[in-house]
Amino acid sequence: MRRSLPLSLCLAVALLGAAPAHAAPGDLDPALAQKLVDWRRDLHAHPELGNQETRTAAKVAEHLRGLGLEPRTGIGPTGVVAVLKGARPGPRIALRADMDALPVTEQTGLPFASTARATYRGQDVGVMHACGHDMHVAILMGVAEALAGMREQLAGEVVFIFQPAEEGPPEPGEVFGAKRMLDEGVFDDGTPDAILGLHVWAGLHTGRIGFRSGPSLASADEWALTVTGRQTHGSRPWDGVDPITVGAQILLATQSMLARQINIVDSPVVLTAGQFQSGVRFNIIPDDARLVGTLRTYDADVREDVIARFERIARGHAEAAGATAELSVVNNAPATVNDPELARRVLPSLQAAVGADNVVEMPLQTIAEDFSQFANVVPGAYFFVGTTPRGQDPATMPINHSPHYAPDEAALAVGVRAMLRATLDLLEQRE
Repeated sequence: MRRSLPLSLCLAVALLGAAPAHAAPGDLDPALAQKLVDWRRDLHAHPELGNQETRTAAKVAEHLRGLGLEPRTGIGPTGVVAVLKGARPGPRIALRADMDALPVTEQTGLPFASTARATYRGQDVGVMHACGHDMHVAILMGVAEALAGMREQLAGEVVFIFQPAEEGPPEPGEVFGAKRMLDEGVFDDGTPDAILGLHVWAGLHTGRIGFRSGPSLASADEWALTVTGRQTHGSRPWDGVDPITVGAQILLATQSMLARQINIVDSPVVLTAGQFQSGVRFNIIPDDARLVGTLRTYDADVREDVIARFERIARGHAEAAGATAELSVVNNAPATVNDPELARRVLPSLQAAVGADNVVEMPLQTIAEDFSQFANVVPGAYFFVGTTPRGQDPATMPINHSPHYAPDEAALAVGVRAMLRATLDLLEQRE
């Protein structure tokens, strides 16, 4: 390990700035802390769905230009990327924030609550930063500002990635944001040595960070099952083939498969149907039925095995009833796996940023994140930043994706401290 400027001094320069003498170690410059809140509230009041983040991207690009950087825009299609070059040679570390909002009508009652509306898959919907991506963007803008102010002391390079469409694009069949940015050359000017990401999280108190090595978030597959039978009068089911009954039998059989054929102790699996669509009238058995759902896994081999068993179950039940069944599966995000060696290096940084007692080992989460696309290209580390105020029970608070989700803005400073500390440590480490 080699440092030309003590890390503690780097952090003081980056975090404290013009803070008063009584400021605690790790406190943010009050001016930067206020900017974080202002940025977040502006973004929250103007949310945009995936691949439509034009206003957000423009704000980000303007900020980066103001820091003396030269952002590339229009990647994937609204992503923004900029590189900060330090004065000395060193590693190349990427930092990622997702920018998109959700088709959710806000019910927080906040003075800066969203009133935006948009069209999502043919429906008029409210739009809200119900997952906290407004916090993510503000945090990374703050980290960029802090690092830009100390570029003469930095070794290596930092790549700031502001990504669209983590929640998925508004139209079916479109590619999610991380993969699209990779396909469109986000790393064409140099592959990073590592990438870091974070997510605000209602399940933790403000000031706490959740982190784990190895598998962390599940793979997300979107599956669709079409069962084709034969239409007939509802009073004479023997004259046709009922696709609704067959579809229900297949769905129930998949749950028995998970319970009796898959070792879910070693690798958890969730298979859920979110839609079951069929028919137009109470007394007509329709020709077909369509089920749509999600599959969550942590291991690629387990995923392939479950899909193969699902297909066999569907074909078998359909054939027994005289129907046919077709299953399609689209992977929206691989499992997010924190690289063990990178996790070993990042953990002390997170502990230094918020205190060792405030860094907890996260349990496996069945949610998914397309940060995994980046982490499949280079080593990645992903952590959670708590947003439930102390004194309130996280178990009773509105969670991410809720129309009532209102994260504690004090988490903004926590996110900046943690990401900044981890980045500086990785830039200065030599292993």
